[in-house]
Amino acid sequence: MAHVQLKIAPRTQTLLVVDDRPENLEAMQALLEEGAWQLRCVSSGEAALQCLLEEDVGLVLLDVQMPLMDGFEVARLMRGNPRTRFTPIIFVSAIAQTQDSVLKGYATGAVDFMLKPFDPSVLRHKIHALLEHERHRGELLQLTQQLDSARAFNASVLDNAAEGIMVVGDDGRINFANPAMARMLEGTISDLEGSEMLSYLITPHVTCEWRMSEFYQQWLRGEAYRLHDANLRTLSGGQVPVALSCSPLPRVQHAMVVMALDMSVVRHLHQQLESQAITDALTGLLNRRGFYQALDASLSRIERSGQRMAVLYLDLDGFKRINDSLGHDVGDRLLKLVGEQLKASLRPYDSLARIGGDEFTALLDSLEHPEDAARIAEKLIEQVSVRHILDGVEVTLGASVGIACFPECGQTVEGLLRAADMAMYEAKRAGRQQYRFFSPEMNGRARSRLMLEESLRNAIENDDFVLVYQPQIYLESGRLRGFEALLRWQHRVAGTIAPGVFIPLLEETRLINRLGSWIFRAGVEQCRQMSQQYGTELVLSLNVSPVQFGMPQLVEDLRRVLEEHQLNPQQLEVEVTESALMQDLEASQEQLRQLRKLGVKIAIDDFGTGYSSLAYLRHFELDTLKIDRLFIANMLESPRDAAVVNTIIDLGRNLGLEVIAEGVETMAQRDWLAAHNCAIMQGFLVAPGLSVEQVTSFPAHLDWHNLPHIKKPAE
Repeated sequence: MAHVQLKIAPRTQTLLVVDDRPENLEAMQALLEEGAWQLRCVSSGEAALQCLLEEDVGLVLLDVQMPLMDGFEVARLMRGNPRTRFTPIIFVSAIAQTQDSVLKGYATGAVDFMLKPFDPSVLRHKIHALLEHERHRGELLQLTQQLDSARAFNASVLDNAAEGIMVVGDDGRINFANPAMARMLEGTISDLEGSEMLSYLITPHVTCEWRMSEFYQQWLRGEAYRLHDANLRTLSGGQVPVALSCSPLPRVQHAMVVMALDMSVVRHLHQQLESQAITDALTGLLNRRGFYQALDASLSRIERSGQRMAVLYLDLDGFKRINDSLGHDVGDRLLKLVGEQLKASLRPYDSLARIGGDEFTALLDSLEHPEDAARIAEKLIEQVSVRHILDGVEVTLGASVGIACFPECGQTVEGLLRAADMAMYEAKRAGRQQYRFFSPEMNGRARSRLMLEESLRNAIENDDFVLVYQPQIYLESGRLRGFEALLRWQHRVAGTIAPGVFIPLLEETRLINRLGSWIFRAGVEQCRQMSQQYGTELVLSLNVSPVQFGMPQLVEDLRRVLEEHQLNPQQLEVEVTESALMQDLEASQEQLRQLRKLGVKIAIDDFGTGYSSLAYLRHFELDTLKIDRLFIANMLESPRDAAVVNTIIDLGRNLGLEVIAEGVETMAQRDWLAAHNCAIMQGFLVAPGLSVEQVTSFPAHLDWHNLPHIKKPAE
């Protein structure tokens, strides 16, 4: 039971004086305004009743004779109202009243009857006494209400408590049980009262009598006793897990209070939380943690049985394009659909998980041969690689799958997943929508890639990268148009590293962002110096990777560098690949618009090898098309390549764009391009990438019959 906290709020009592004569009110106010009360004076019975309804009045000094409503009527109405039924009334009259009138006054509830003139000290004494009496009456009423409220509160707490509560006497029998305890044990309160508490305890099992039990011993010592993993028997024969808390009551009560918390709810919640912790919220499949647990359990079982198993690592091809173009809601629906398709393609005892993004893993248990894993991988790829209709749009996915078999490819959770992951990337590099088994060679390539990535980071920190400059020449006149800045890496141990080796890794790891600002500064600074020799019409071409092109601060970085070195923006040409433009058409259009607003030229690099489309090309603000070196290398032998080159030249001329042929190495190639009206070329025929020192000796005009002989740098 709760202890009642008695709280009596102190208050100033109100003394109400009612008289229809103003001079009498003034006299009473002068007499009574100095007192431990708040004085209110009104001039009619109606005003008195209104005041009594609005304020808490402790005593009324009431005139008898008043027009409209006399004092007796006011008193009668007061006694008829529960709010003012017990408010003390002293009748005050200046006219001698008959005995009947006085009796009538007492009959209406007056506690006194005073005739004027009266002794002020007597009146004040009576007022003090009656107000004190009224105050005590009010406090007693308030205390009674508080006691009733506390009693009702305690009963409500016991009746509505979710925990089971019992009072167990020192004889071990239940003296009291609340409704929650009865519901928990599936009986009634009367069933429990008088029965032995230990008869319901299953665990811990108590074989001794009550007075030898730990419950009783702790009670004797006046200490609380708790059991967190107990089980109680229900009256219907079942059992319920509970946590018990036993606390001794005061000695005079010879009892203890036992609280029982139903732990079945907590246990169910724990199971739910554990399930959520290992389940992917979107697809309902296992998540990464759940898959780790399943794989670890399978490894423990297989090590004892000697069976085989395989881990499949599946990555969706084309999902990012769909997710970016149709939105994340559509992407989520597609992932759920793929999860259902994959699960339907596996055996019931195989495990499937979504471990992040668009990546799924599968555990194939109890395999006879590795080829069985290949057949399942083919089935998964076939299931995923179908047309899906989402929001009325047809989309097509693909899947790349890596396979790692136990025990050949790994014998631990981490080892098998790492091997399957490497095999999946090998499948992607091989052309996507296929599977690959892990092999030791893949591990070697992965280690080499890791070492190369670390070397790249060190090279950036040690300033091991340099820019070289390859000339661009007008075919008709031999005049120098400008230079393309090319990034080169001179490894301190391995020597020159081919750009085709380190540039893709720079972009994949996004380390290109750390080099980007340096490339801009170094190139623009060098262009500024070269302009002093070749004039301000010289153009410097800088390659911008897809990663850099997608950065929102690209234009601002270029503006800052151009202003810092006072270079005319028209002398800078930004080269972007087709694939970078096609990642997000709207964003690309806006980025190109900002670049054009800055004043720099824009070129599409390696044109014809990516996602080139005339429908998209007309939406882009461009200045230059660069024909990829692969077409130039084969155009003299391949009519198809020659047709592609000629088409690009005509396309550029019709769109008002400059066309640059890359990779020109022979005079025959140069003559063919000139005959087909290609404007500009670059390649080893003229010069490879030149160092800063070599640039200063390069002529502003070339004599095609007397080309300079500049040593080609080692690949």
